[in-house]
Formats: sequence, C-alpha cells, structure tokens
Amino acid sequence: MTMDTQHFDGVLVIGGGLAGLSAALAAAPRRVRLVSPAPLGEACSSSWAQGGVAAALSPEDSPALHAADTVAAGAGLVDPGRAALLAAEGPGAVRRLASFGAPFDRDRQGEFLLSREAAHGRARVARVGGDRAGQAIMAAVIGRVRRSAHVEVLEGWRLSGLLQDSLGAVCGALMERNGVLTAMRATAVILATGGVGGLYAETTTPSALLGEGLAAAALAGATLADPEFVQFHPTALDIGRDPAPLITEALRGEGAWLVNAAGERFMTSQHPDGELAPRDVVARAIHAEREAGRGAFLDARSAVGAHFPKAFPTVFEACRSAGLDPGVAPVPVAPACHYHMGGLLTDADGATTLAGLYAAGECASSGVHGANRLASNSLLEAAVFGARAGRAASRRLGAPRPLAQTRKLSRLPEEDLQALRKAMSREAGVIREAAGLERLLSRLDLLGARFPDAGPLIAARLIAECALERRESRGAHFRADHPEAAAEARRTLVRLEAGSLSRKAA
Repeated sequence: MTMDTQHFDGVLVIGGGLAGLSAALAAAPRRVRLVSPAPLGEACSSSWAQGGVAAALSPEDSPALHAADTVAAGAGLVDPGRAALLAAEGPGAVRRLASFGAPFDRDRQGEFLLSREAAHGRARVARVGGDRAGQAIMAAVIGRVRRSAHVEVLEGWRLSGLLQDSLGAVCGALMERNGVLTAMRATAVILATGGVGGLYAETTTPSALLGEGLAAAALAGATLADPEFVQFHPTALDIGRDPAPLITEALRGEGAWLVNAAGERFMTSQHPDGELAPRDVVARAIHAEREAGRGAFLDARSAVGAHFPKAFPTVFEACRSAGLDPGVAPVPVAPACHYHMGGLLTDADGATTLAGLYAAGECASSGVHGANRLASNSLLEAAVFGARAGRAASRRLGAPRPLAQTRKLSRLPEEDLQALRKAMSREAGVIREAAGLERLLSRLDLLGARFPDAGPLIAARLIAECALERRESRGAHFRADHPEAAAEARRTLVRLEAGSLSRKAA
C-alpha cells in the first residue's frame, strides 16, 4: 500500500455512532475531523437501537433512583460515582437530543411518554415511534453534525492503527481507504468504534463491528477493563438472518410473555420479575428452553395484538418479512450478542491510560455498565460520555513530537472470520466453561500464527482469555463450571504486552 501523511490541528474522532457524533459536537469550537468507515448512521449500533433512552424525566423518578437501578444491574462492578454522574446528566442529555430535532414520543401536555424496561424500578425510557428511537435520534444528530462548521466529515475510512509519538502519547491514527494508507496526525484522538457483535455468529448489531478499536488501542499499550462481559439480548428474532433482527425489550414491558412450544410461560419460575428480569437471567432461561428442545417464543397477542404495526413498526416489519405476524401468533426468539460492557478503561472524561487517546460509547469502559448493562442506558452513555470526551479532548494542546513506529492491524480473511464467529458463539456465548474457552483459545493461537495482529483475533482473545480467568458467574458472564458468584466483586484490568495479556490490580 502507498502511504500518505496529513496534519490536522484539532480532534480526530473515529466512529460515526451516537458517541462519536456527540463528541464531535461537544468539541466546538475546536476543529474536529470525524472519520467513519461507512456513511454516518450506517454500520453502527446506535441507529439500530429500538427501546429508547433511559433518564429520570418524570416527577415520580429521580437520578438517584436511576443510578441505584444501574448499580444493581451491574452485579457489583458498577462505579457508583460514574452511575450517579450518568443519571444526573441524563435528563439534560435527552433534552439536548430533543433540541437537535429527535422526535421523542410525547403526551398531550408535551411531556415525554416513558416506558418501563427490565430491571428499571420506574418507567423512564423515552421512546420514538414505539421502537424507532435509534434511527430517529441518529437522523437528528447527523443533521446537526453536517450543519456544524467546525466538523469535517470523512466517510469510507477504516482504522488500521494508532500513531504514537516518541513518548508514547497517541498523536493520530493510521486510516485506510481504497487501498491507500493515510497517517492522520491530530492533537487528540477519540475512539468511538462501537462493539464486538461481528465476532459472534448470532448478533443483533452490524456484523462489521469487530472490536478493531479495542485491538488498535491494545497494540498501542492501553489498559482494557472487563472484556469478558458480553451482553446477549434475550429476544432476537430467530429466522436465520445475519444480523438477527432485534425484538425490543419494550414489548415485554408492555406485557408480552415468553412461552415455549407448548405455550407454557417459563420466566415466572425463573425470577420474581418474570419477563422483566435482568437480561442475563432471561437470556439463560431462553437458552435452556431451546437446548431442551422446547423452543422459545414471544407472545404479544394479548399485550399488543392488532396495534402491533403502529406500536412497534420496526419489529412488525422484521416479522412480516419472514412471513410472521406477531399480532396473531407467538414468534421464535433466541439470545444474540447485543452489547459489550468491557472496553478501554477511561476516566469520567473519556481519557484512557494513553495520553492523547480518549474513548466513548461501546468501545469504552466508563464504569457505568459493570457486569450487565441496564436496558436503554447505552444511548444515554453514548450521549453523556461522548460529550464529556469531546469537551476534554478539545482542551488538549501541545506541540507535535516526532512520530514513533506504529503497529498496523492486519485483516482476517472472510472464511476464517466466519469460522471465528461460530466458535465465539459456541464457546464464549451465553453459557461458558473452561473446556470450551480453552478450545477457543487454541483456535485463536492457530489463526494468530497465520494472521499476526489481526484485529478480530485480538479482540476475541481479550474476551476469551479473561472469560477463562474469571472463575465465577457474574452478570452476563455465566460459567457452567463455576455457577456461583465470588464473595468479592473485582474488575478485570488487562494490558497487552509482547503479545500476551498482563493483568493489573483492580
């Protein structure tokens, strides 16, 4: 490949989801270069979000209650201070999105219409058109970004590595477009590269999300936190598609039931909250029904029925495309990779352990999700911590230092990527055990020998190795061979050194 070099006196934001857009807007008046591998709004999980944005927006709610629910869902690993910060800034973030033009559902008095989702003690999820929150919010924010004079948008560029100066500080990124590598120097870099759903054969996220932001930062020496914690959404529509269409949790909030092929409800015996139990509990229950040959289906006939096309148009269209009508018959569901709680360790302003590098959104570990993300906190975190990262990065100044050597990510051939995805779903999915994780790591060793520094392999190893080391079950991480939680909740902090993971004190 040929190499080009560009110098940009401003903030380089990599990623076109809500976190990246929020960071770009908040960095004003500092110049921002927003770089995305696809057109803004495409190939990002933010646009696919259905439920909405959680925030304490009603008189019956409060940030303290929202923070408490967030901490409880995280199974001992949420930072209470960060949860309080997220909840406190939540209402303002939702109103800011509304000011950009996001058409949140309102009542006749103009107040937000709020839904309740699993593990929330109050109805606090602001929705758009029933299940079109992500699409509508992103359209409004993208419009705002494109009208912002301080933001330059570059689409069709893929991250290939991070640039570091002679002292190890991140001073830009190596980007690739149409076979041409470009070293983009910048004052600060914000990674907003999304999650790892594309590493799994069953996912509700864009399959292009392969954890390559994590991999590039790991190669540069950044510390990562809790990579083993992957959330599996309980109710993906099981029709054999890749990615699998999501069936929003809001349906269960409206009263939809989970039943097996015999029409028997099974969640009432699994948890006091039934269908509104935490996602990990529901995902394992559905997995067990399917493994036992009884199947799992979402029955919304009584809860929604004939109102389905208007109340949940996205889900209805996905079902109809497969010849199903969720208003008249239960539809098949299965757990699928949905969200990565782990990521780059950051402070409250998105700063990572590498000077000059910030992270926001799903590729970051801001401390608010712990072992199990609370429903509809993802868009909120992207908006709140994306903006905080943008403001912090905009304040970074300094004369450029000489550029040091940069490690470039390699690509994984499609055939090997598909084999990896199947192995990840089988061995590092809803249920895990040592033997399966060891088989997965052996496969990663073989692939790694052929494709050194391949981004998907680095990200997969982070998940698998840390899942093997966590000999307990906590939140979304369930070990069949260690089904109980340890007495002490401890975070995982790791760093890649000489090709191996080095653990740090939590």
